[in-house]
Amino acid sequence: MQNKLIQTKQREFFYALYSRLFMKEVDLDFLKKLENKDIKEFFPNLYDWDLYKTIGKEELIQSHLNVDFAEISLVNLIPYESFYTREDGMIESGGDNPIYQFYEEFDYIVDKEIARVVSPDHIGVELEFMYMLCQAQAKAYDNHDELAAQKLNQLQKSFMEKHLLQWIPLYLINVKNEAQTPLYHDGAMTGLEFLLNDYEYLNA
Repeated sequence: MQNKLIQTKQREFFYALYSRLFMKEVDLDFLKKLENKDIKEFFPNLYDWDLYKTIGKEELIQSHLNVDFAEISLVNLIPYESFYTREDGMIESGGDNPIYQFYEEFDYIVDKEIARVVSPDHIGVELEFMYMLCQAQAKAYDNHDELAAQKLNQLQKSFMEKHLLQWIPLYLINVKNEAQTPLYHDGAMTGLEFLLNDYEYLNA
């Protein structure tokens, strides 16, 4: 069970990382965290980027990284599940959004104003939900509650099948193709790889 606890905490960490990356703009604190040696390998091109090495971090953030974030989340691409899954391409921001079924089961409440999203099916919110499920599962393993851990495993698997895998891979491929900075290009590539590997892990 100790190995499962360690693996689940690692999964928790990466869901938190990618949720934060695609939820809101970069700030100095987040950029500093990305320089951690355990994270660097997931953004292999960022640290070789000429601008990263030659201009100040504030300028890098304001003039390049956050401009790119706006392009992939507001201007050129739409990071909402309903946009990809509804026939009319509309964002479902009301209570009819099927994602609420999962959120309510886990008493997960989305404060759209704090998260700065228009709908609870935003990529950052969905990844944050997976982070919270992993957090709960890690606690179950820590308490030697195998039954609760298995139920949470099944919930994560079901959520991925019915929601994440229905659209996030396509969105991340689009981000990879549209991104103008290594941060979001690398984040899309490694985020997609993590998501697909995690689904295999949940099925193992």
